[in-house]
Amino acid sequence: MHNLLENLRRRLLAQRTPEPLPPTSQGLARPSHDVVRGPCDADIPPDARNTMPEGITVEEALAVAELPQKHALDILATAQAIRSVHKGGPAALCGIVNAKSGRCPEDCAFCAQSSHHATGSPVHALLDAETLLRRAEELRQSGAERYGIVTSGTRLTVRELDTLCEAAVRIRRETGIALCGSLGQLTPDAAACLKEAGFSSYHHNLETSRSFFPAICSTHAYDDDIATVRAARAAGLRTCSGGIFGMGETDAQRIELSATLRELDVDSIPVNLLSPIPGTPLQHRPTMPPMRALVSIAIYRLMHPARDILVCGGREATLGPWQSWIFLAGANGMMVGNYLTTTGRDMADDLAMLATLGVRA
Repeated sequence: MHNLLENLRRRLLAQRTPEPLPPTSQGLARPSHDVVRGPCDADIPPDARNTMPEGITVEEALAVAELPQKHALDILATAQAIRSVHKGGPAALCGIVNAKSGRCPEDCAFCAQSSHHATGSPVHALLDAETLLRRAEELRQSGAERYGIVTSGTRLTVRELDTLCEAAVRIRRETGIALCGSLGQLTPDAAACLKEAGFSSYHHNLETSRSFFPAICSTHAYDDDIATVRAARAAGLRTCSGGIFGMGETDAQRIELSATLRELDVDSIPVNLLSPIPGTPLQHRPTMPPMRALVSIAIYRLMHPARDILVCGGREATLGPWQSWIFLAGANGMMVGNYLTTTGRDMADDLAMLATLGVRA
């Protein structure tokens, strides 16, 4: 093993992760701000966040990224060792519903739902409470602990937010599944409403680094997305934010995004791999080489030893038969079921894979 990797491995393994909150008769213990946490959460007491293990520096991450290809397996092995110590529990699973689809005024180059692109993506208004409840129960029975309700557009209207919060109260009461909102840009007042309705987490991807963002989106500012993550965190919501690999960014820009996520102290990092959609500006972009994608995931684990890292959209197209390697690369969870506008892998196949790996019963 390269000396750099061996030194990083020893340093990260020597650190300790704060003990998780103990279970209670109602599931998992609740911190003082009463956020309902699911098994895929970090479950770290708020006053212990400052003692979370420190990841490698940006300079060290760049050095790892520059190692020759012959060291790729050693990079994965290093990340897997860190995952097993700091995030070694059962694989975290989440699922989503496309609760409002299409006609988005943003021009994100990767997105099938943008009104700027001719993709033939489904278009529908906000789903009713019964449909949202049915999807929640399907995911819960499939083994997902967290249910992400995702809507297209810059942000919800006040009426849509009220409707969704009313549905959330019922979903929490009847299924018990942890709720995550992915509803676009968020004001502090909207974040407080979601928290009160029973949402425990808010998802809002930065998508890419600040330096590469102008090549991906021109209809809103990078700081708008950062403000949303901060508003969610200030409201007591668990924050979930990551990006998409393979849009033409460099290794350094993926590391730049990782550093920004660390500055924001996000709880969970979803990693998506570009699946080029016909009709979008990135439709002809080749998929990322599988090993490069895995090494990039591994670097994120080294930078975030004790955070949740979930591999989500695009894993089928980019990784193919190497999908199970995401856990060897340091991920500790994944999205299951279908995505927003593309079909995911059969749930039974994913669960069988997890059982074979021993990361899920």
